[in-house]
Amino acid sequence: MKTLTIDCATEGCSTALFDGDSLLAGEFRMLGRGHAEQLVPMIAALPGRGRADRICVSLGPGSFTGVRIGLAAARALGLAWKVPVLGYPTLALVAAIARADAAPQPQPVTICMTGGHGEWFLQDFSADGLPEGPLESLRPEAAAARGGHALVAGTQAEPLVAARGHGTALQLWPDARRFPLLPPSLLTAALTPLYGRAPDAKLPGVSA
Repeated sequence: MKTLTIDCATEGCSTALFDGDSLLAGEFRMLGRGHAEQLVPMIAALPGRGRADRICVSLGPGSFTGVRIGLAAARALGLAWKVPVLGYPTLALVAAIARADAAPQPQPVTICMTGGHGEWFLQDFSADGLPEGPLESLRPEAAAARGGHALVAGTQAEPLVAARGHGTALQLWPDARRFPLLPPSLLTAALTPLYGRAPDAKLPGVSA
């Protein structure tokens, strides 16, 4: 089975094409912005223009725009190719990469990623790569006080370890080329974005 993987929920944008767990081709670009303009050409540059038997896409949390761009592209290609589209949590992929990189053996990890309005997204994962608790969006001072595992990974790993005063930091971004590391049980057919925090705008008459 060929799998096209898309991850553009952060400032990094990546695509990959797999045959089973074997990487056929892939690319990672640190964009900051411009995902909408670059994602489709990146997919088109893959073998067979990225044509696959299924598509797996990041659901977030991360950039509101990046999450929506990735989902829109995955849904459009899924309809065009008549193939299933599955989603996965961004932080879970980062945790899977951290487990693989923290040799010699996997260990539990706290993921800390850039959130919105100065907050950080945090979530703890066990040594088998599964979430230990819910996703949180916290101010840096609250994140430093919450505890967590000694190993910290993600885009804000180094600042969190510095604020704590202890631990080991792995500065990581999600990368579609490392998708096979993700526990399969975390894939879902429910393509609901994981924004990680409530929207800033509220409808008139709707209380918090």
